[in-house]
Amino acid sequence: MRRPAPVPARLRAPVVALLAALVAASAVLLGAGSAEAAGYRYWSFWDGNGKNWEYATQGPSLLRPDDGAVQGFRFAVSEDSGDAAQPRRAPDFGAICADTPAKDGRKRVALVIDPGTAADAPDGEKPPAPRTACAQVAPDASSAEALAAVAKPLRYDSSAMLCAISGYPKSGCGEQVSGDSGSAKPSAPAKTTDGQEKADGQEKAEEGDGGGPSVGLLVGIGAVLLLGVAAVVQARRRR
Repeated sequence: MRRPAPVPARLRAPVVALLAALVAASAVLLGAGSAEAAGYRYWSFWDGNGKNWEYATQGPSLLRPDDGAVQGFRFAVSEDSGDAAQPRRAPDFGAICADTPAKDGRKRVALVIDPGTAADAPDGEKPPAPRTACAQVAPDASSAEALAAVAKPLRYDSSAMLCAISGYPKSGCGEQVSGDSGSAKPSAPAKTTDGQEKADGQEKAEEGDGGGPSVGLLVGIGAVLLLGVAAVVQARRRR
């Protein structure tokens, strides 16, 4: 069997350098794709079903809970509603409102307020301890009104997104947090007109990228690799 001719020494260095450049370029491009995966720092809103938490499909300014409802608020960093962190207290109406007797013409709404962990906190801030409260409000009161009755001051942005509960955090509202460094960027998660982030999968369906490498990025990687292969073949033909 005829052995393939070795690559001349004068070609080896350029070929090795080219391959090294291809590896480096691919690593940079792939790294850029992974860096795009970022989360958002915000207060998410939850409904308690008696045993578990379910991500609310309406924002607190629109939702009008019934008497005996349990609702939760959790501050954390997450990409979307699919991976949002739940409140770390059980949605137990009986335990939360045990010391608040029923009253005619008023409804009781149990609230779990979880400011999250130190890892989710903005730079320079420390999250307060999670707490519960029983709001006794008018029968037609919204969840936002129930929250305001027990957790002032609240802070909202211009699109009615809930930014702070009881003054936490002091600044920021739904800012983007880069996936590699944890630093905040001036951006905001997609949300409904009343401030709640979009339901699971809705944002991804609209954007079409799911947070991974874009089509353009993958095409770029393929083009770099093809150019490298062509250069190696051309170099071997010129021996």
